[in-house]
Amino acid sequence: MEHEKKLQIVHEAPSLEDYLALRRQAGLSERSREGAAIGLRNSFFAVSVYREAELVGMGRVIGDGGCFMQVVDIAVRPDFQGQGLGKWVMGEIMEYLEREAPPKTYVSLIADVPADRLYSQFGFQYTQPRSQGMYLWLKS
Repeated sequence: MEHEKKLQIVHEAPSLEDYLALRRQAGLSERSREGAAIGLRNSFFAVSVYREAELVGMGRVIGDGGCFMQVVDIAVRPDFQGQGLGKWVMGEIMEYLEREAPPKTYVSLIADVPADRLYSQFGFQYTQPRSQGMYLWLKS
């Protein structure tokens, strides 16, 4: 990875401001400040990648901690994409899941294309045709 010597990975959620900014920069959907503040506090596990004080990558694990966990917020700043940073973040998350998740935990994620190729490298499979992912987005 080109920037590897300058990067530091920490196992904590980023600040609210950095989180919202990186979601915007990476093209992820918008979240409210109120929701993001609650969500970040309730992360089971978080990975933040910094270049000096700048957040350039992140990922989180949420859920009930026993039966169900979900990988969310995998994001890499556009100028750092294509250099293995997403794979590095996912590797840290997988190590956490393998160490901490109880047997038979169902771990899910919503994969945007082409990021689905990254997740399949870590053993994630499509739910179709057995099941179909669905969502409800409360906008107000």
